[in-house]
Amino acid sequence: MDYTGRLTAHLPMATRLILIKADGSVSIHADDRAYKPLNWMSPPCALRVDGDAWTVTNRSGDTLVITVDEILHDSLHELGLDPGLIKDGVEAHLQALLAERVEVLGDGFTLIRREYPTAIGPVDLLCRDASGSVVAVEIKRRGEIDGVEQLTRYVELLDRDPILSPVTGVFAAQQIKPQARTLAQDRGLRCVVLDYDALRGMDSAEGRLF
Repeated sequence: MDYTGRLTAHLPMATRLILIKADGSVSIHADDRAYKPLNWMSPPCALRVDGDAWTVTNRSGDTLVITVDEILHDSLHELGLDPGLIKDGVEAHLQALLAERVEVLGDGFTLIRREYPTAIGPVDLLCRDASGSVVAVEIKRRGEIDGVEQLTRYVELLDRDPILSPVTGVFAAQQIKPQARTLAQDRGLRCVVLDYDALRGMDSAEGRLF
């Protein structure tokens, strides 16, 4: 394989996997690095076959010339309409699950509302603790400093409302970075590490509280 364009690149003769997709893209793969091809041409591009030489040209004029010595396997498959990637465990799922099991945040917790509106954005969960005090809950998959700062702003804003005050905060995530935990504790916010499988009822543990 020889590529000519913004730079030049060469792959010596070896057994490779060549993918030619319906969108016109061409990519060359080895047995390792599954996440990334050795070289590729993104669509739109044109493929011309002249004997053993396959020439791929994109709209910028870059060329990828593939010299084929032997074809070990050749197959054509119609993949059909792709339904898209369905992610599990995203923040919206965590929020919905936690809303159904707010006792994970502490004994006596009850839910006031999901997506509680404020002037600076919705609070993921607004709850009451066992004493009846209002608690703002920010939910993340990975708890980092930005999430703590976000929760801090929500708590400060809600605490100005005499109907809600005093308001405290809980930072809930599947994983909380040490720097985020330190900042949260310094701001008087409590951290809760969430167990996603437990929230789905797949385990007896309900989360580890800190």
